[in-house]
Amino acid sequence: VQLQASGGGLVQAGGSLRLSCAASGRIYSIDALGWYRQAPGKQRELVARISSGGSTAYADSVKGRFTISRDNAKNTVYLQMNSLKPEDTAVYYCHALSVARDYWGQGTLVTVSS
Repeated sequence: VQLQASGGGLVQAGGSLRLSCAASGRIYSIDALGWYRQAPGKQRELVARISSGGSTAYADSVKGRFTISRDNAKNTVYLQMNSLKPEDTAVYYCHALSVARDYWGQGTLVTVSS
């Protein structure tokens, strides 16, 4: 499984961004897709994930502001981020879980200015 993420950038607080991650390879075996983030000096943390059946889970810090979705026809997962805060600034990583293995895309930087 290969993951290609895009959509990061610089935005003012209160603004919105949408991240995209296209999956390729052994797509039929993906159990879940998700987004993690890592801020400077902090550990990588789960932001949101979506299962193959469509069930979603979110970090408490982003509930009500971020929405994860997937387009199975395009093998793509999205993260719509609204009402962004400076503390959302981080490198965001796309993640796939496939047959008990973890796959990571390259990070995409999201910077939220105050």
